Amino acid sequence: MSGASVLYDVPGPKAKVRNRVYTVVGSLAVLAVLAFIVMRLGDKGQFDPEKWNIFNYAGVRTGIRDGVLATLKVFAIAAVLSLVLGVLLAVARLSDHKAVRWLATGFIELFRAVPLLITVYALWVILLSNRDDLSLTGSQPQFWALVLGLTVYNGSVQAEVLRAGINSVPKGQSEAAYALGLSKTQVMTTVLIPQAVRAMMPTIISQLVVTLKDTSLGFIITYEELLYSARQMSTNIIVNGEDVYVPVIIVTGSIYVAMCLALSALANWIERRGRRAKTGIGVAEAGEPVAATDALEVSDAVPAAPAGKDN
Repeated sequence: MSGASVLYDVPGPKAKVRNRVYTVVGSLAVLAVLAFIVMRLGDKGQFDPEKWNIFNYAGVRTGIRDGVLATLKVFAIAAVLSLVLGVLLAVARLSDHKAVRWLATGFIELFRAVPLLITVYALWVILLSNRDDLSLTGSQPQFWALVLGLTVYNGSVQAEVLRAGINSVPKGQSEAAYALGLSKTQVMTTVLIPQAVRAMMPTIISQLVVTLKDTSLGFIITYEELLYSARQMSTNIIVNGEDVYVPVIIVTGSIYVAMCLALSALANWIERRGRRAKTGIGVAEAGEPVAATDALEVSDAVPAAPAGKDN
């Protein structure tokens, strides 16, 4: 019995035909729905050239550019901080000290359970209430509320990812490192964490993509990221007496998709480079095989040691 048939029954000829029919019918249904949506939007005039011509204006392009830059700025800082926090929480949760382990566990479970929107909004209210004491001006309360909210939530998730990666490393490697005299900190930083990061790289990058998409929550606290800029443009621009929500949504959504695909492509490139990296101990080249008669000749040519003397 093959390993693939252990978890489910292998479909027979009739089941294969039925699955193909379901696939074709489902694909046609999806295409029909998309065609209906496009036709309805066309009837409403959402594809008129005048509505799409707004992207030729310098003010609209500047607004989109500023929104993208604001989004990437929040993402870059939150991504770095969440990874650092994730490493610290993962190490703390694996600590031998109960107090440290319990504090890390409580922090992780709390911010994983609380919805991110509530966390961001609560941080925004706190920063607004203390903006004078913290010397925050302009949109800095919104910016730091979004950054800190993304950091604590995604850092908690990344901590669990890294903890799973550390636990997946064979125990023999850490035992060998301890036998060589390394401390626990050295074992963690030089043996366990590098292998955990390499093993969990796809999951880490997937969570970074989630972080990038969650920057759109800044719209709720009036931070001028991409979604907020798109909403402002779609509300203030009127063409032929109608709004331009559909063109702006399509363009904004395409930009989000492009940024996430670029991040995924970067992750795939890093993973390929990691697989090609020449690490570890090199294997010596095999020598020429020695025949049995040649081995006997070599042993006969070696002079025997004198009797009564140690070699």
